[in-house]
Amino acid sequence: MIRKAIALLLAFVLLAATAACDLQKMADDKFGDQHFKTVIALVELHKLRNGSYPEQLKDLQFTGDWDAIALQSVSYKKVGDGYSLDVVRGWVGKPTLSYPPAFWQGLGLVESNMKPA
Repeated sequence: MIRKAIALLLAFVLLAATAACDLQKMADDKFGDQHFKTVIALVELHKLRNGSYPEQLKDLQFTGDWDAIALQSVSYKKVGDGYSLDVVRGWVGKPTLSYPPAFWQGLGLVESNMKPA
């Protein structure tokens, strides 16, 4: 009887740990996607308004309070006439994201850890 109870407890703990990992992965991907797209929108809007991409993300104007979260979750670098943008954090960890080729069209985004090879 004790062995059965221990086995059930271990199975429950394993199931809970697996579910928590899946939940974190889903949250990292959701938040990472939102952060990535938010920063792209802000950077592209800056270019539209100013004629060039910002030297640094702190050069962006008219950002909202929630944008600060996205801006702290990415790594940005101006590269020639375009820019590099890497997602460094989703919710807690680094997300694994992919986008179709049409997503990348028309952007000045020339390098990214989210861009397909």
